[in-house]
Amino acid sequence: MLVAIFVILALQLVGEVLQKYFELSIPGPVIGLLCMLLALMLTNLKIFNFTTPLRIDIIDTSEKLLGYLSLLFVPIGVGVIMHLELLEMQLLRILVVILFGTMSTMIFTSFIFSKITNTKDHE
Repeated sequence: MLVAIFVILALQLVGEVLQKYFELSIPGPVIGLLCMLLALMLTNLKIFNFTTPLRIDIIDTSEKLLGYLSLLFVPIGVGVIMHLELLEMQLLRILVVILFGTMSTMIFTSFIFSKITNTKDHE
C-alpha cells in the first residue's frame, strides 16, 4: 500500500512539475491523473509482467482512499463560510453559472445517452 501511495503522489508531483514548467492552464493534479490513467492503460496491455501486482495495488489503494474523500471537502466548506459576504455580492452570477452548468450537463448527457441507445438499437 505504501508503494502505491508513493506512486500516486509521485505522479501528482509529475503533473505539478509539468504544469509549472510548461505554464499550462490545466491543474497539476489533473495532469497527474492523466499520467496515472496512461500508466494504468499501458500496464493493462500486459507487455510488462512485473507491473501487474503494482497495478492491482494502486487500484486497491485508490479505492480505499476514495472512502475518505469526503474528509477533504471539510476545509473547502470552512473556506466558503469564511467568505460569505463575497458570495452574497456575487450571488446572482453564481446562480446563473450553476443553472447554466447544470442545464448544459443535462442536455449533453441526454444527447450522448440518446446516441448510445440509438447505436445499440440498430445493432
